[in-house]
Amino acid sequence: MADAVDDGEDLFWDLAEELYGDPAVTRGTMMGHPCLRVDGAFFATLRRKTGDLVVKLPRDRVAAMVEEGTGAPFAPNGRVFREWVSVTTVDEDRWRELLADAKAFVNA
Repeated sequence: MADAVDDGEDLFWDLAEELYGDPAVTRGTMMGHPCLRVDGAFFATLRRKTGDLVVKLPRDRVAAMVEEGTGAPFAPNGRVFREWVSVTTVDEDRWRELLADAKAFVNA
């Protein structure tokens, strides 16, 4: 499991570096997890224990991803955040797409 966690964290920060080209994108923390913000609003975080990517997207897209099995509900402490989805599979192209979509959604 440590390898998947490390792979997820490494990929998250590699992709974050690409996003830092936009001066509105900054690093922060959300609920104790490292996160990315755009103009101060959270759009992505990394669950360090699991290496999962968590992104903010429209509710209908989150629901579709959960239904398809490509995402899982983000429910820290049992409370489901309907605009947030957890992605457990480490996939560079997919994560890059999701981060871009999350940034655009929050920045809209």
